[in-house]
Amino acid sequence: MTRLRIAFMGSPDFSVGALRALHEAGHEILAVYCQPPRPAGRGQKETPCPVHRAALELGLEVRTPARVKKDVAQHEAFRALDLDVAVVAAYGLILPPAMLDAPRRGCLNIHASLLPRWRGAGPIQAAILAGDTESGVTIMRMEEGLDTGPMLLKGSTPITATTTTPELHDALAKIGAELILKALDEQPEAVPQPEDGVTYAPKLAKEDGRIDWTQSAARIDRQIRALNPWPGTFFTREGENIRVLAAEPADGSGAPSNGTPGTVLDDKALIATGEGAIRLTRLQRPGKGPMAAGDFLRGYRLPAGDVL
Repeated sequence: MTRLRIAFMGSPDFSVGALRALHEAGHEILAVYCQPPRPAGRGQKETPCPVHRAALELGLEVRTPARVKKDVAQHEAFRALDLDVAVVAAYGLILPPAMLDAPRRGCLNIHASLLPRWRGAGPIQAAILAGDTESGVTIMRMEEGLDTGPMLLKGSTPITATTTTPELHDALAKIGAELILKALDEQPEAVPQPEDGVTYAPKLAKEDGRIDWTQSAARIDRQIRALNPWPGTFFTREGENIRVLAAEPADGSGAPSNGTPGTVLDDKALIATGEGAIRLTRLQRPGKGPMAAGDFLRGYRLPAGDVL
């Protein structure tokens, strides 16, 4: 293995495994770039992101510019590192050409989808929402377009009928850490992405988690599995947003006597949908902890016949 001069650029938990793998492999990590500390928790204390914390633990230099696109000083500082390659994994900032072109072997991105499917900010959630039966990681060489660069390696993993975003996230993070080491060591030929099959995964917003009971039970189940823990799925009742943390589609048509999706069908949180019914199995009220449905319903009534 050739020891390379690397800058690592990433911020969330997804990126930590790759950073640790590069460090353990003996590469020279000159700098770690990540998002600046943000207010978090009840006290809104400035808190470093997961990659920042991991880099400090490893004794690596950390850089946290708020912007890099038009900051010439940042471009020059990056170029001065004299890099062989930069590894990018969910960094959160768009790199300008001055930075993309600085490393001798370019900037390689660990992207959490099987490109060209699910370019963009939320590929893990998008794959579950769409009902995909597999996902994976693509190592690609970055260019100015959004996840449009040529591909070096891919690795896949199945998505089952019960896969959640946290489970898929962890599987893909592991694959990404393995693939980036292989890509740096073997230097596979870069292959252009095909022009067909391109889909985009937009950045998620809080309102994306609102449950539309006119959707099918299968679609709502995928929404719940895809959008927890963030932005979370919920319905509004009596002025409260009730979070739905887990559910399962139920047998039968789920058609209520009044024909209205969102109707509570029994005393165990079975809800009619536009197609079939879904049973809510884990819920949470604002300011309260998560609870199994049975415990939740002892303190919060969802009587049969109510419409959510």
